[in-house]
Amino acid sequence: MTRTVPPQAGQTPPNADFTPTPAGQSGSGDMREFLRSNLRQSGIYVAFVAIVALFAVLTDGTLLSAGNVTNLVLQYSYILVLAIGMVIVIIAGHIDLSVGSVVALTGAVSAVLVIDRGLPWWVGILAAIAVGLLVGAWHGFWVAYVGIPAFIVTLAGMLLFRGLTLQVLDNVSLSPFPAEYRDVASGFLNGLLGGYGYDAFTLLIGGIAVAGYAVSGWRSRAARIRYGQPVESMALFIAKVVLVGAVVMAFAWQLANARGLPIVLIILGVLAIAYGLITKKTVFGRQVYAIGGNLSAATLSGVKVKAVNFWIFVNMGFLSAVAGVIYSSRSNGAQPAAGEMFELDAIAAAFIGGAAVTGGVGTVVGAMVGGLIMAVMSNGMSLLGVDQSLQSVVKGLVLLLAVAFDVYNKRRAGAAR
Repeated sequence: MTRTVPPQAGQTPPNADFTPTPAGQSGSGDMREFLRSNLRQSGIYVAFVAIVALFAVLTDGTLLSAGNVTNLVLQYSYILVLAIGMVIVIIAGHIDLSVGSVVALTGAVSAVLVIDRGLPWWVGILAAIAVGLLVGAWHGFWVAYVGIPAFIVTLAGMLLFRGLTLQVLDNVSLSPFPAEYRDVASGFLNGLLGGYGYDAFTLLIGGIAVAGYAVSGWRSRAARIRYGQPVESMALFIAKVVLVGAVVMAFAWQLANARGLPIVLIILGVLAIAYGLITKKTVFGRQVYAIGGNLSAATLSGVKVKAVNFWIFVNMGFLSAVAGVIYSSRSNGAQPAAGEMFELDAIAAAFIGGAAVTGGVGTVVGAMVGGLIMAVMSNGMSLLGVDQSLQSVVKGLVLLLAVAFDVYNKRRAGAAR
């Protein structure tokens, strides 16, 4: 009996009918396959740019004004936080319908402790996060260890935690929070490095983000070349980096000319980077994709499916609590009806951002771009005075088209085989 030894990193498997792509080049067939395999994700970015350009024209530039760009970040930050957790849940083949109620409950707990009981603002934040973790553990237990589908568990949680919110608040609203708590979602870092009419620190952060994107893209491209995989040409790679850099720096310039760098944007950036690394570079992240892609194969490969599913929901509870703190900070209080429909916005962001209905596919960045698409559409239509009912119709159609695009891709891939 012979044993096949896997090739070392960077080596071509013996007897393989395979020719590595020369560095910086790609054959026409390989390039077509490369573009086809990246159509789902690249299409999202193209759609985002097109939607921003459309509403910028329709609103005579108001959409991209310094004040409105800042308001976009402040008003939709909690949905983007929820989208990060939701896309991980969806990648694993689950769904969470309770996040809106958890946002309300965590904000209510924080409000009772800080506003009603007079405790320090940071105690309210820690308590909210603790409640979110407990809620996540509750869901994770029923889904992972009892085996009840996540749809049913989180539907029950949506009703359960909405009722608990009413109990905690005694069916009344609480406000206002102290200034330190409000700064979580409404505060800015301005003037740290000076600047003449603009905030230099915001521009520095934007420059660091662009440099990080360029270095990450270069390393990823070099790795693909090392393993003989198709890559875009050097000219296309440089053009992509320049385009992304221009967009990021334009965004940073608008913020710098308004009120500076929003604190909530720093929170979002840290979460996006952290979860991007977790999903792409850690064993846990690979196991999440494995479970969503092929549960039976993941189980046979030794993945501890129950433990992974449990921690997926604990993580969703944590991010729901973060979103609850941000939302209550932004609204400067806690209301019994807070968080209604948030779960649908988060789910829509994940699917529009490229997540697959059947699981196994999706990215954190894609989910955030999906959330930004929803935010820009809502904000743009509001600036144009579009009726709220029509806004819901448009957003529903966009979600339907995004899922239809996913189904189309799957059918085309199946036919190609």
